[in-house]
Amino acid sequence: MSFSSEVKKELSEIANLANKKLVKQELIGYLISCNSSLIAKKKIRYATESEYNINRFSKLLTNLQIDHEIEIEGASFVITINKKQIDFIQFIKLEENKIKIGVEEQTEKSEEEHKAFIRGTFLGGGSINNPENTYHLEIVYSSKDNANLAKTILSKYQIITKELERKNKYSLYEKEAEQISNLLAFMGANRSVLNFEEIRVQKEMRGKVNRLVNCETANLTKTINASIEQIEAIKKLQETNQFSQLDDNLKEIALLRLENPDMSLVELGKKLNQPIGKSGVNYRLKKIIELSNLSNLPNWGRPEKR
Repeated sequence: MSFSSEVKKELSEIANLANKKLVKQELIGYLISCNSSLIAKKKIRYATESEYNINRFSKLLTNLQIDHEIEIEGASFVITINKKQIDFIQFIKLEENKIKIGVEEQTEKSEEEHKAFIRGTFLGGGSINNPENTYHLEIVYSSKDNANLAKTILSKYQIITKELERKNKYSLYEKEAEQISNLLAFMGANRSVLNFEEIRVQKEMRGKVNRLVNCETANLTKTINASIEQIEAIKKLQETNQFSQLDDNLKEIALLRLENPDMSLVELGKKLNQPIGKSGVNYRLKKIIELSNLSNLPNWGRPEKR
């Protein structure tokens, strides 16, 4: 089962059918989703491939004693309602084959009614990606007005969504994990919130571990490359018989590097007869590289001690 189906399954099982106000609000949410439409000016049609959606919608209609028919069309479940059956919801408007809702009446509802309303819109036309892959929750509405109304209600509870218009469908979406979690909780999907947060924490921990590993790998590669350059410079001095002209400090660090190609600068500094810090070791090894790059070495003076 997909994560989106798990969320809808949980929402469809919420036991609030005894409260007619909440049932009505959830029904309205379904009716303004992208999957609801007015056909032949007499009937409202709702179609979905989700068994959880259709079962919940049917329960809402039955609870409000609204007659309806359920049919199967291909992979979709379809419910049809005579539009007269919802005339008692007085602030619903039917315009241009789309179902719209009065803004003023809806925004004045209680918080619990708003939760039921948004829950209905998600069940009616929403989806959420598996957070293992990407964070994305989207609810598609049948009109821009309906989308704006839902956006206004959500913002009242500090849940911020973004708008998207495509092919005459208007959606609200969110890609920020915390906002998605807040929206799931607002709709009443508490179990899904826990699952979402668990996946989110594991995903972020894996990301941190990967970043640390990448950083360590980069640092190790840098150290190895530097060591190779240092060893090549030392061997060049040995092959050209210039190694003997190095002062004792440079000879000591050079021999230590040859014996310990994987050792860090800090560790090399500690193994010297007179230990020095990282910067001192780095200075001596750089000096060796500089000297190895000279084209005419016999006359160079002894490098200053450090």
